[in-house]
Amino acid sequence: MLIFETPAGDYVHRYNKAVVVCFKGKRNVLSTSPLNGGYREDLVAVFNHSINPGAGMAYKLKAPTYVEHLALMAEELGFDRKYTAGIGTAALMENLAIETSLHKNFAVTALVTGGVEVNGGRVGDPASYEEVAGKAEKFSGTINIIVEVNANLNAATLTRALITATEAKTAALQELMAGSNYSTGLATGSGTDSAIMISNANSAVSLTNAGQHSKLGELIGVVVKTAVKEALYKQTGLSPKYQHSMLKRFKRYGLNEESLWCEYLQLTGNDRSGKLEKPAFINNIHILDRQDAVVTSSSLYIHLLDQLTWQLLSQEEVREAAVIILENMQKTFGINKNDNIQLSSAEDNFEERMIRCFAQAMAQAAGGM
Repeated sequence: MLIFETPAGDYVHRYNKAVVVCFKGKRNVLSTSPLNGGYREDLVAVFNHSINPGAGMAYKLKAPTYVEHLALMAEELGFDRKYTAGIGTAALMENLAIETSLHKNFAVTALVTGGVEVNGGRVGDPASYEEVAGKAEKFSGTINIIVEVNANLNAATLTRALITATEAKTAALQELMAGSNYSTGLATGSGTDSAIMISNANSAVSLTNAGQHSKLGELIGVVVKTAVKEALYKQTGLSPKYQHSMLKRFKRYGLNEESLWCEYLQLTGNDRSGKLEKPAFINNIHILDRQDAVVTSSSLYIHLLDQLTWQLLSQEEVREAAVIILENMQKTFGINKNDNIQLSSAEDNFEERMIRCFAQAMAQAAGGM
């Protein structure tokens, strides 16, 4: 099925769980693909393939190694494995996002699939495995980016374009406040992200700068950031509205319905009078979860934790601001003053105590509804 024609005249087809870009002329390509990756000038096509067999089903490669799997997929898609580069993902090709921007005599197109709900992480997070004898673990959740520039770029400029596209992806995740699944940090991507950068070697327009100061860099940033956000929304529903949630914001710090319920039990102790049953308590948490005042307080509180981690604010500065937020929550939700909700900057486990104080305030608010 033909779904798009790029400004360079290349046809984009979707079939056999793949999106394929068929080159109509000579293209310079830089990719992270294990199949014919790196810089190439002899490729005839590139593809993005979904290895998702269906809901609830475990995916399985067609060969013992990922590179051999991609080689077989190239042949199944009708191309010579020697002149094709491909990347894989668990995302559905129906959720592909396409974004194009034109400027005078050149254009930039981004084709993106993505998901970070399972595999999103922050650069520098603890490793999940150590590669031994060329064997690597398999993970779900990948942002795959294909960018085509309808201008002639040399290898160095394509490499800089890859950096700009990566920065755009990370900017999209930051603006969505997507959290890492492996630390308390904000996600900068996933551990399996891939990218393919394409330039039109037949174009009469030659560009040599793809950094942020150049118009080419601007266009790459705009189309990739927009396409990444659209792809994540299509695949997982991730969006500003989706993230307008106390539980979503606090997920990376381990705060959830169960931990809030445990705080409620500790706060109420053996006092059974007027005590909520768990279903009613969870229901109240979900009522509070998306209220403006709760989301705003959560956002400010978490940003204090982040700035403490980044060493931009001292422990005492964070404590003073956190106390103001907690007191405002107590006032807003009519929470009685509780000796448990106290912060001291001298505590060794200050971050854990901060999270628990917020959890206790939320548990009291939900329990008093």
